[in-house]
Amino acid sequence: MTDCFAALDEARRPWIDPEALKAKFLSLSTDAHPDRLHNATEDQKRSATAHCAELNAAYSCLRDPKERLFHLLTLERGAKPEPVQRIGPEAAGFFDEVSQICGKADTFLAEYAKTTSPLLKAKLLMQSAELRDVLSGLRHRLLAKRDALVEQTKALNLAWESAPAVGSSSRVNFLPCGRLEHLYRDLSYFCRWLIQIEERLVRLSA
Repeated sequence: MTDCFAALDEARRPWIDPEALKAKFLSLSTDAHPDRLHNATEDQKRSATAHCAELNAAYSCLRDPKERLFHLLTLERGAKPEPVQRIGPEAAGFFDEVSQICGKADTFLAEYAKTTSPLLKAKLLMQSAELRDVLSGLRHRLLAKRDALVEQTKALNLAWESAPAVGSSSRVNFLPCGRLEHLYRDLSYFCRWLIQIEERLVRLSA
């Protein structure tokens, strides 16, 4: 499999500064862009196009904290993490709340879609504003939790920086992959819930 860290000349580690990563990606992709190869052969242009696609895919992976952790765990262990099944302590407190508010929003949206009376629609719009306020408040708290989890990955960088070199058979024994997987799983829940909240906010605002 492609090593996205190697593709962007980045050391393997859980946390990467977003702005530094973006700057490196823009520099590499500009240098490799096929439009710069005015006198190149068709084979060279095809190779440059493929290289640019690889850089784009690597950047898309590494700039997303959840995807970056998944990719890092896969590289280090040689196998993909199991699908998220267990909910960790960071996410457990939000599980019921997210389910209930999304259920209320779905019920409201179904009722609103069936309503034809202008007067009833006007009354329902007031409920829509209340639901949006609740969803926006929950979204704000979920974002704060997601960002806090990402911040926790910074502390794990030292373990990756001090571990044996990539390719060493003992490398994985020095890495806190278990802790990283817990962070990845909690992060997966928060990212999924944020998408669900955003979808309902968009529909309520339409």
